[in-house]
Amino acid sequence: MALAPSFGPRLDLRQSQSLVMTPQLRQAIQLLQFSNLEASAFIEEELLKNPILERAEGGESVSPPESEPPAPQPMEALPDAASFAASGEMPPPDQAPLDMDVGNIYDAGTGADGYGGGGSGREDDDDWNAIEAIGAPPPNLREHLESQARLNFTTPQELMIAAMLIAELEPSGWLGEPPGSLATTLGVMLDELEAVRARMLRFDPAGLFATSLAECLAAQLAEKNRLDPAMQALLANLDKLAKREMRALTEICGVDSADLADMVAEIRRLDPKPGACYDSAPLRPLIPDVLMHPAPQDAQTGESSWLLEINPETMPRLLIRRGFHARMLASAPREAKSFLSEQLQGATWLVKALESRAQTILRVSAEIVRRQDGFFRHGISHLRPLTLRDVAAEVELHESTVSRVTSNKSIATPRGIFELKFFFTTALAGANGETVSAEAVRHRVGQLIAAENPHNILSDDAVAALLQKEGIDIARRTVAKYREALRIPGSAQRKREKMPA
Repeated sequence: MALAPSFGPRLDLRQSQSLVMTPQLRQAIQLLQFSNLEASAFIEEELLKNPILERAEGGESVSPPESEPPAPQPMEALPDAASFAASGEMPPPDQAPLDMDVGNIYDAGTGADGYGGGGSGREDDDDWNAIEAIGAPPPNLREHLESQARLNFTTPQELMIAAMLIAELEPSGWLGEPPGSLATTLGVMLDELEAVRARMLRFDPAGLFATSLAECLAAQLAEKNRLDPAMQALLANLDKLAKREMRALTEICGVDSADLADMVAEIRRLDPKPGACYDSAPLRPLIPDVLMHPAPQDAQTGESSWLLEINPETMPRLLIRRGFHARMLASAPREAKSFLSEQLQGATWLVKALESRAQTILRVSAEIVRRQDGFFRHGISHLRPLTLRDVAAEVELHESTVSRVTSNKSIATPRGIFELKFFFTTALAGANGETVSAEAVRHRVGQLIAAENPHNILSDDAVAALLQKEGIDIARRTVAKYREALRIPGSAQRKREKMPA
């Protein structure tokens, strides 16, 4: 007898595990990837959105001191720096304060600020305003060229061609499209466009609107009245100059080796990208995320170590305004209480996340410093092979976490500022089963080539043989790869370059 299946609601209990990516977890992962400057920008946004958060101004501790610090002892009143500057006399040595600051003293009309007393050479110009000149931004390349075009061309057709050439100019100062294509687009004859372009090649800075390197350099040399037949022949054979074929160039240009050397030196002083000096944003200094200092030597063992800290200049410290939260919560309506609770929870999480982030960065950085101690003490030749797995196993973190921590982070060391990723290098086989850092081997390749005899240029095979004698198992193609990464030419080109005249 078959039983019919029964259908109906049923209640079951099941237990399972799953990882849920909450918004807080996503933000915590993002915080690990952020550099200190990016994390600081994120904190600034949170300070604007969350009224429970407050910046801790000054001081290393986020908690208020238990007692007020003792009031400073009053000092005997001393004449300030401004009074001495006004009188033109120097204070006696026994009365001059050591911390007297004269950097903020302004003496109007003496030329100290660069605007008066011949400091700028514009004091006779009645229309020039020094205050307006301080904040006036420099003209960009397009404005600079448009003003020159209005002075050099008068007909509407010439102005139209000049406007098209300026619009097609690349940031380097070269034309992005060939002149024939531009002439077709404008519907003008190629000769007419080339006539306008020839005049614009002499615009300031000279060499703009060129279509090749030789034309760009020729325009700059013509501006200096140095474009003679020998220089024209040299510009027509820049490929031979790149290959250091000096003997062939002396025959082509009809000059001796000394004159050719002077011509090459003059070409090197020219600007191959004359437009690059305009519209370029100022370089931002690399601000390290971690600071490294040598620790005092141990009195017993005589050994020294390193001290690490998060750069305090780039990471604002946060406080939770619990008193403000309690006052607002006492008289707030239900909707406001829910909002305040959410903001308090978010503020608490952010403070803990930042603390966890700082601890994680310091743990990973400390392990990197420990493993690369030889590099910090003796140089790049002592750089050791290191992988993310090695650090992750030591600090008991996942490799992906170590990768996020070391991304976009830098450390200030006694040897300079380095990206944390710099210390992770692949390993090459060495003698006695030991491994050697690929970065150290690449540095060694550069040293061997730099010290080679001009009469005995080392080939890639010779460099590989020397490294194998030093206990480094390396192939010729690996030497060639490292040499190209160092932008060192091949042995044939180096031989021509180092050949005595």
